[in-house]
Amino acid sequence: MGERQGKRPRVARDLTLLALVGVLLVGALLAGAGALYREFYSPSAFVQRYLSLLEDGRAADALALPGVALDSAELEAAGLPPTASDALLRRAALGNLRDARITSETVDGEDVVVGVHFVAGGHDGDVDFRVRSDGVIGVAPAWRFSQSPLAVVELQVTGSMVFAVNDFVVDKRQVSVDGVDADPSASLPLLVFSPGIYAVSVDTAMAEADGVAVISNAPMRSVPVEVDARPTVEFTDLVQQRVEEFLTACATQEVLQPTGCPFGYVVNNRVEKLPTWSIVQQPLVTLVADGAGWRIPDTGAVAHIEVGVRSIASGAYRDVSEDVPFLVNGTIEVLDDGTASIRIGGAQAG
Repeated sequence: MGERQGKRPRVARDLTLLALVGVLLVGALLAGAGALYREFYSPSAFVQRYLSLLEDGRAADALALPGVALDSAELEAAGLPPTASDALLRRAALGNLRDARITSETVDGEDVVVGVHFVAGGHDGDVDFRVRSDGVIGVAPAWRFSQSPLAVVELQVTGSMVFAVNDFVVDKRQVSVDGVDADPSASLPLLVFSPGIYAVSVDTAMAEADGVAVISNAPMRSVPVEVDARPTVEFTDLVQQRVEEFLTACATQEVLQPTGCPFGYVVNNRVEKLPTWSIVQQPLVTLVADGAGWRIPDTGAVAHIEVGVRSIASGAYRDVSEDVPFLVNGTIEVLDDGTASIRIGGAQAG
């Protein structure tokens, strides 16, 4: 009997230890499940996966996540251009994104707002994403963006139909809803990922522009960006050469009013000796953007005429030697094959 009484306390201790071990195991399992949830199945984990895909340049995979892609109806409902192009939603157009990390997670009604800090192109930034439950996959919760992380850049590039975004070359006619009839001066709506950096530049044989960078950190917002291209030195020099050649050719015509030329001379008497022309001051050509092409604004130049005339009234003869000021202008059309068509005009100076 005494032996039975001695076993009872030991049994009680064993049961207590087993219960304690069970509690610890349950606690460990719950802690492990919580860590697993936070790392793989939480709203923050969903957003972190999206960020990691962008950091790795996996644009197509990021776009495929639930709630990222947008159709025209969703864009229009959000007050964004429904014709926005998805040309920049690709690996080649992504800028440098790194150190993207979750900074906060708060509940707002049916949504979870996930705060993110990131570094894009060396610039720090912050952005908030809205995430909502999307059912379960097996027993694991699934999530989707209740507000797409995409934004729209309203890009206006003057002086060139071709530009580059993060070294990805874009032709307006390829991405505009109007195709080959795209208005060269109109802004072009382009979808972009948030977060991200998008540097727009122009570097062609005719035009150039330093990069203009925009940080995308406002999902479902529109950001206007303007880039003014300037003519390259080489292109301006080429136009200068063509203008000088044109005027020099005009000066070979032995007439008072050279055909198709911006200068001439009026004589009210009889011409006795054929006129000879020379260009004593060539115009200094400048170029300004004009839609998809360029324009030469009115620029001063001077021709010189030598001509012999005889007075109809008195019969007196005299040699005329006179400078003739005139204006040169013109338009330059950039053709589909990348070459330029230059039309030169002008008029005599008033």
